Amino acid sequence: MSDDHIEKHHGVDEIKSQLRMVDLNLLTVFDAVMQEQNITRAAHHLGMSQPAVSNAVSRLKLMFNDELFVRFGRGIQPTARAYKLFGSVRQALQLIQNELPGSGFEPVSSERVFNLCVASPLDNLLTSMIFNRIKEIAPNIHLIFKSCLNQNIEHQLRYQETEFVIGYDEFRRPEFTCVPLFKDEMVLVCSNKHPRINMPMRESDVYNEQHAVVSLDRFASFSLPWYDTPDKQTCIAYQGMAMTSVLNVVSQTELVTIAPRWLAEEFADSLDLKINPLPLKLNSRTCYLSWHEAAGRDKGHQWMEELLTAICRK
Repeated sequence: MSDDHIEKHHGVDEIKSQLRMVDLNLLTVFDAVMQEQNITRAAHHLGMSQPAVSNAVSRLKLMFNDELFVRFGRGIQPTARAYKLFGSVRQALQLIQNELPGSGFEPVSSERVFNLCVASPLDNLLTSMIFNRIKEIAPNIHLIFKSCLNQNIEHQLRYQETEFVIGYDEFRRPEFTCVPLFKDEMVLVCSNKHPRINMPMRESDVYNEQHAVVSLDRFASFSLPWYDTPDKQTCIAYQGMAMTSVLNVVSQTELVTIAPRWLAEEFADSLDLKINPLPLKLNSRTCYLSWHEAAGRDKGHQWMEELLTAICRK
């Protein structure tokens, strides 16, 4: 046997020996404490006493040679090392869970909580559809929705603080899965009383008008792709927080805006809006369903992923 082979064999034995010394039950405690970021709530979630969870956290600190959690307000805050461990630990636990007898996900009886981000303005179209369909087929599942992305969204997906994002922005990193749901036609919207907007229009005609937009300061602003240069931004006269308020302002002024056709049509009668084709290269946007790969092996997550895809494509 060569020296290299002996050394490799010795290395494998050393890893096995280290694993035998580890109490793998501690990993379920780590997972619960990471999710709750509170010892008392983690203990309740696990059906353990608070001292037992505190003791397990002390052993985890020794095991990983890191503080892992530090006091923060009334709860605790994970360290950078804890965040780094969380994705791998959760994935490993889900792999094991999926192989256990009776590990199937039963949506009818499940009381699981799902955190979803349906980015504005898509929340106007999809939130009620998702909420009502899931209430119909899995009445005990709890859904928590938000409509705005922020700069921490990748972090939130990675640590499953948010499990799914539905929006126009595609996550480029390889650890994220982004499934195209549908393509949205974009239109140029103005008041029916607007004195100038007549077809056919050219790109220069569009940017010669004064525009109302979703604030470009907002993270992942819906409007930003059409105003990506200082020249194009000079035509902006109003920046609102949501597309619905933008349409309201447009209906009462000579401003124009770029919006999804379905949203413009929804408000066309009540706000007396005129819907025009958009004579720009970017005249449609793809809507994506996105999640982090660490969540993808969980059967409940897989069920929700299939359901969201079916609801949104319909």
